[in-house]
Amino acid sequence: KLHRRAAPRAVLMIYVGRSTKFFYDANVVIQYLLSCCDTSICVSSYAGFLALLRYLNFPMPSLFLSFTVKFDTCREDEVVGFESSDPSFNVRMDGSIYTERDVSNLSEPVQFMVTVQSQLEQSAPKVKPTKPKDGVHKVNQELGIITFPQKQLTGSSGLRRQKRDWVIPPINVPENSRGPFPQMLVSIRSDQDRQIQIRYSITGVGADQPPNEVFSIDPVAGKMFVTKPLDREERSSYHLRAHAVDMNGNKVENPIDLYIYVIDMNDNRPEFRNQVYNGSVAEGAKPGTYVMKVTANDADDDTTANGMVRYRILSQSPHSPIPNMFTINSETGDIVTVAAGLDREKVSQYTIIIQATDMEGNLNFGLSNTATAIISVTDTNDNPPELTARTFSGEVPENRVNIVVANLTVIDRDQPHTQNWNAVYRIINGDPSGHFTIHTDPVSNDGMVTVVKPVDYEMNRAFMLTVLVSNQAPLSDTTQSSQQSTAGVTISVVDVNEPPFFPSNPKLIRFEEGVPAGTTLTTFAANDPDRFMQQIVRYSKLADPANWLNINATNGQIITTAMLNRESPFVKNNIYEATFLAADNGSPPASGTGTLQIYLIDVNDNAPELVPKEAQVCERINSNPINITAADADVDPNVGPFVFELPAFPSSVRRNWTISRLNGDYAQLSLRIQYLESGVYDVPVIVTDSGNPPLSNRSVIKVKVCPCDENGDCTTIGAVAAAGLGTGAIIAILICIIILLTMVLLFVVWMKRREKERQTKQLLIDPEDDVRDNILKYDEEGGGEEDQDYDLSQLQQPESLDHIISKPPGVRRVDERPVVSESQYPIRPVVPHPGDIGDFINEGLRAADNDPTAPPYDSLLVFDYEGSGSTAGSVSSLDSSSTGDQDYDYLNDWGPRFKKLADMYGGGDDD
Repeated sequence: KLHRRAAPRAVLMIYVGRSTKFFYDANVVIQYLLSCCDTSICVSSYAGFLALLRYLNFPMPSLFLSFTVKFDTCREDEVVGFESSDPSFNVRMDGSIYTERDVSNLSEPVQFMVTVQSQLEQSAPKVKPTKPKDGVHKVNQELGIITFPQKQLTGSSGLRRQKRDWVIPPINVPENSRGPFPQMLVSIRSDQDRQIQIRYSITGVGADQPPNEVFSIDPVAGKMFVTKPLDREERSSYHLRAHAVDMNGNKVENPIDLYIYVIDMNDNRPEFRNQVYNGSVAEGAKPGTYVMKVTANDADDDTTANGMVRYRILSQSPHSPIPNMFTINSETGDIVTVAAGLDREKVSQYTIIIQATDMEGNLNFGLSNTATAIISVTDTNDNPPELTARTFSGEVPENRVNIVVANLTVIDRDQPHTQNWNAVYRIINGDPSGHFTIHTDPVSNDGMVTVVKPVDYEMNRAFMLTVLVSNQAPLSDTTQSSQQSTAGVTISVVDVNEPPFFPSNPKLIRFEEGVPAGTTLTTFAANDPDRFMQQIVRYSKLADPANWLNINATNGQIITTAMLNRESPFVKNNIYEATFLAADNGSPPASGTGTLQIYLIDVNDNAPELVPKEAQVCERINSNPINITAADADVDPNVGPFVFELPAFPSSVRRNWTISRLNGDYAQLSLRIQYLESGVYDVPVIVTDSGNPPLSNRSVIKVKVCPCDENGDCTTIGAVAAAGLGTGAIIAILICIIILLTMVLLFVVWMKRREKERQTKQLLIDPEDDVRDNILKYDEEGGGEEDQDYDLSQLQQPESLDHIISKPPGVRRVDERPVVSESQYPIRPVVPHPGDIGDFINEGLRAADNDPTAPPYDSLLVFDYEGSGSTAGSVSSLDSSSTGDQDYDYLNDWGPRFKKLADMYGGGDDD
């Protein structure tokens, strides 16, 4: 960088690559610039410096390398010389290297071959390249010409050795070259092209492998070309092999490797990974606090300035509290805070525009891109909650719980619905008994004062509470005001009409049972808690299961209305309970209930009862005695031990029976004599309890004496005999049972025979059957439910009448209607033959049995259809009281079945 304040004898040093340095005495240049220029001139590269020298018509500088070429010979006094394969560079006698021409277009390290020769060899006549002096390797390289190395022979012994291949320096080609194309890169030749015709070719990626035809070569002249612009970001280098063959295709030289490097150009802008970055920082953060990181990538070579990206902040919005609250590390992209003063309550979010520039951030030559960073200021608890008033008030009815009596409002500037904003209320004074608590409304953050324990107006008419409010999260250390907010809350208690209450509830009293009606047991009075109200309490009975009690409506005195009995079913565990009501005359009226428990003390008022009432014993002595005990409705000590004894009258009791004591509750009754006739005996027993005074009871036990088997159990006959029946009575009962069974059997046999006879008789023909007082059974009914599987359509009126028309006349079913003209029946004689009716019925039965269309089930058959030609006439004549000429005497000839009709209409003495 050249400017007026530069030293007059300054030396301009420009670095190119990593190991080379260019020196130039800038005194003349500086003096010239100081004399003709008023502005500073900045040179960013060696090429720019050379361009400046050309503009000023100054000679080009020489290039000095930081190394020299050294060569050790076999003889120390031998003088050697050096020759460079690259015409742009030369080697002096001392081994120093300098430039011969402008090399300003160099951007990569340059490789070239240095050949050393002795002075004797240089002064001697030139020899053929194929016969050099032993130990000398010479390679001639003209400008842009690469010569294939030769195979050399050494020694006089005839031994041959292979010369090492020459390493060809890489070829540098800038990317995005504008041409013209094809553009020559280098010439390749063989030393043998003077003797024979040589054909040159190249192989490898970019030549004969994809991407094909990027490079080409003149097969005769050996000139290699690039055919189109190269892109380093697509491919940065190529490895080719050059081949030399004769016209017959025989290899003349060994293939040589060609390395082509694409020189990077700054043709790619930096690209951010995200267009928008989101970060956060806590409010009140100290300067230097890390916030976030942004990253941009450049597709150019990152080892050169083309791919070296630098970052900077273009703008910040808003500018509060200062325009530059953040800074960014130009190399890493880390964003940190610069100054203090971040306050979420003032600015909750910052928007920063970040620029990334390559060429190490040079704005004149570098390419740039931008991205947006959004930095959110997170909340910290730096604002304590503040109650909106110094005092609050409310009121609560006495004896009420779980109701809100006051609301406390608070202001907090921190972020809502976070622990930094949520308020926590505490009562620190004024409620030693814990009547109140404060819940926080999750939506409004208000404090709701709630009653959790009933308050009594007669005890406390008002409460003065002191409430402290804070946040769930502790205050930040940076908060200047750490004072907590407090307020006073006045809660007034509202007096309400409270129900009377019984001081002792339930109330237990003790009395002996048997207390007579009208006895005063106790006074069951209630207290009215409303001391500041003048009220009257009245009493009434709610529940009295046995209706034994009554209560005075004014003073609550309990009086019996019946005798108290402990053995009553309404007494449970010796306690009788009754419930009473006490009501005041307040507005609105209030009432309370109380339970009176009467413990009834047992007295000996129940005589014992003998158990069991019935038993049986064998007729022989010492067989199976009867265990007896007693049941007493009283309780201890008015029960056992019991005393069991037989009465003295009648004397047969003690003569036949005896009682032996087992324990206080049990005794045994057994026979006293050797044998007692079977039967039922009433044995009286006197049972006495242990009460004071004791009570006795004469009970009778029915004992069945019966003969027993070998096991001591009563036999069946013996049990019957013991029931009081003698042997003759038992035999008579058995005979009656046998006779009854015989009669039933005979009746069954007779019914079977009669059924068989009925089946063999002719229907309406048997003269022994009289139809006047008998119901005739003409056929059996079907099989019940099992005989119901048939086609019901047979009972319906058929749609087609062909089968009816084709049926033989005279017989049809009731479900059929005659569709043919009415049959003209022959006029019967006035007195028909008695056998005509039977023949007609038998004929109809045969026709019905042979009818293929008849249903398989029983049906009613109509044997005649009475039309206009019927000889029977109208049936209504049977009820007519008029006397006509009709003669019914012929009915007497029709047999017994029509005898009834003949008697009614045949004309006789009754007419």
